[in-house]
Amino acid sequence: MVVIGVDPHKSSHTAAALEPGAGAASDTVRIEAALPGYRRLLAWGRRFGRRRWAVENAWGLGRHLAQWLIARGETVVDVPATATARVRQLSRGRRKNDVLDAAAAAGVAAAQGDGIPVAAEGPSTVLGMLDERRRNLTRQRTRTVNQLHALLRDLLPGGARAELTARRAAGMLAGIRPASPAERARKDLARDLVEDLRALDARLSANRTRMQDAVAGSGSSLPGIAGVGPAVAARLLGRTGRASRFPTAAAFAAHAGTAPVEIASADKARHRLSRHGDRRLNNALHTIALTQARMPATRGRAYYDAKIAEGKTRNEAMRCLKRRLADHVWRVMIADERRQARAASPGGHTGATLTSSATSPTPTAGSSDKSLPGPANHNPTAPNPTT
Repeated sequence: MVVIGVDPHKSSHTAAALEPGAGAASDTVRIEAALPGYRRLLAWGRRFGRRRWAVENAWGLGRHLAQWLIARGETVVDVPATATARVRQLSRGRRKNDVLDAAAAAGVAAAQGDGIPVAAEGPSTVLGMLDERRRNLTRQRTRTVNQLHALLRDLLPGGARAELTARRAAGMLAGIRPASPAERARKDLARDLVEDLRALDARLSANRTRMQDAVAGSGSSLPGIAGVGPAVAARLLGRTGRASRFPTAAAFAAHAGTAPVEIASADKARHRLSRHGDRRLNNALHTIALTQARMPATRGRAYYDAKIAEGKTRNEAMRCLKRRLADHVWRVMIADERRQARAASPGGHTGATLTSSATSPTPTAGSSDKSLPGPANHNPTAPNPTT
């Protein structure tokens, strides 16, 4: 098995082939970062028969090349830049060039096993893009509505109500008879903004439909959770990717910023709100928690009420609920991965990365990311009688 290391840059990529037992690269090539260069690189790599590619920073500068190779049936692993820097420092001192970096990437993947397999982009990537698009459209709509409010404030006494829609704004403009050039200009600009608002509403509606179809096509069970609609499910799946990359529910909670941070000094210890982690993923979990806390029939509301009865403030109870929901969401995504793996490979195993605490009633947690105030139940939204 020949390992081909690739050192990617913005304008060019350098590859070095490392054969088994060889101490140095047997051949190297430098290409331009363009499709003709990609084809030349693949033709060069096919000369070595059995091979795999070790791309440094395959989720950064090397992402496009890595996905292009995977789409053509090649095996690609990601090599962290820190690993190649360590190999280069230990073996070659301060010498550094693109060929040495490519050879170091191949050496890391071949000898040290630090390469992380790179999978083809799947439904989570699509959902992530749709979520980003929805976020941008929402921001643009908010700016448009704010501009429209400013114009209507100068055209009408008292302006318009906060809940402004394109239809309502058009009705207001129909009753305005401008008497000066400034008023006529304001009305014309307001009409333009109303048209922009209608177009944005149509795009947001189409985006939601695409999200709904993509979530349904992914086979996710997240929409079965109270408070999870197409937009929230798309954000959870798009921002998380493979749930199995988190070894425990506590690791996922830390990534989402729902795990409390321990502050300890001498014999005193307390936990404070974490402001780290993926804030957009945290926002999705917060939306679920708010929805469940407002729905009397949900277990989340029962858990929230139990925390209030214990003497916690509303904010503290909400943080506890978000922590439990993070556990539950992670377990649902892990169960979906296992089910899909079984369907794709009947009789096969689902992979070592899924041997986590998804079926355990108490996920492994460190002192700074444990559940509050006690260990999580198997159903993380149910009240815990032991706390």
